[in-house]
Amino acid sequence: MDLVTMNIYTSLVDDAGLFPPTSLHMHEALARNRRDLEEGCTVLTHRFLCPASRLHRLRTMEYRPRRIGLILDQEDVPAFHDLPVDFVETRLPPGMTIDALARKLGLPANARLFVEVPAGRPGVSVPEGVGLKVRCGGLTAEDFPPAEHLAAFIRFCVEHDIPFKATAGLHHAVRHFDPSLGVDRHGFLNLVLAVCEAVEGRDPVPVLRMTDVGHIVRLARSVPEDTAKRARRLLVSYGSCCTSIPVDDLRTLGLI
Repeated sequence: MDLVTMNIYTSLVDDAGLFPPTSLHMHEALARNRRDLEEGCTVLTHRFLCPASRLHRLRTMEYRPRRIGLILDQEDVPAFHDLPVDFVETRLPPGMTIDALARKLGLPANARLFVEVPAGRPGVSVPEGVGLKVRCGGLTAEDFPPAEHLAAFIRFCVEHDIPFKATAGLHHAVRHFDPSLGVDRHGFLNLVLAVCEAVEGRDPVPVLRMTDVGHIVRLARSVPEDTAKRARRLLVSYGSCCTSIPVDDLRTLGLI
């Protein structure tokens, strides 16, 4: 396997085991995080995504993750100086700018802020050092943005050189139909390659819509090194409630 193909998936998947639909108990989620860390798969970041409202529970546990992404699900930001929090993620409140939100939160320099905005309307001013976050799915069909909206978000981030994270819905590598929701689920491999397409000045929509597994694997194997590096500098990571499926999918496709 060539070095570019391997590196484009390095540190791609954050551990969102506490979140639906997996919704593990804290001890189960931490035990899985520990096992993943010991196994050392390079696709995983081993960053443990934890809601702010459950940080007190995390502190009572014997095992502490190596990295923590704090998801703000309450108004106040809890103290986290004693924990290895490197990402803080939150939604943009109505009527507030990202700059005003960043000033209000007053995060330490070692904790990078990612602000969730709607996929189809990403036109916001983003101060230096702050990233964006996009929701790719959820528990209902309405939570899945159309490919055109996700493409608009990607183009905006590429054109303005804004790093971003993705969350929700990216359960498998390749786009596929989910009969339980009656909706097409975005594939995380489609997302990675769509960013590569935008970096090279092409429309991301066709790759986001692609369901031909053979074609998408051939595209993945042909990404130039410089494109892969810039695409992954922009697409920082995405949260997955399951940490084994992304790895299994990439192995099945012969990409790792």
